[in-house]
Amino acid sequence: MGSRGLCLVIEDDQDIRDLLTLILTRMGFGVHAVGNGVEGIAAAWEHHPVLVTVDLNLPDLDGLDVAQLIRARSQAPMLFITARSEVDDEMAGMASGAAAYLTKPFHPRQLTEVVNRLCPAGPLTAHQQDRRA
Repeated sequence: MGSRGLCLVIEDDQDIRDLLTLILTRMGFGVHAVGNGVEGIAAAWEHHPVLVTVDLNLPDLDGLDVAQLIRARSQAPMLFITARSEVDDEMAGMASGAAAYLTKPFHPRQLTEVVNRLCPAGPLTAHQQDRRA
């Protein structure tokens, strides 16, 4: 696991999943990446990530449903990374538990800035401290 904790990436596009993994690993996170919603829900419940990225357009489940199911058992910040760019989509995403919303295509710097806001680097985050107590 990376020094900043584990990030769960739920993304069906292999190229984007690889890019997210590369960027997050370079930021100091351990990364567990999956390609569909069912695997993502199971991984969130099993691995207790400090951050979850969710694509809304998954092959098996709607990302909004995935987020709600994860939120029922996890307080980790969720970042939606999606091609859905309408205001209604962003509002629905935020209502289903997202802490931030990033539309595709995105620049790596945008991702880095959002992740650093959601999970600041430094000594153990409060979430990690709670898990160790």
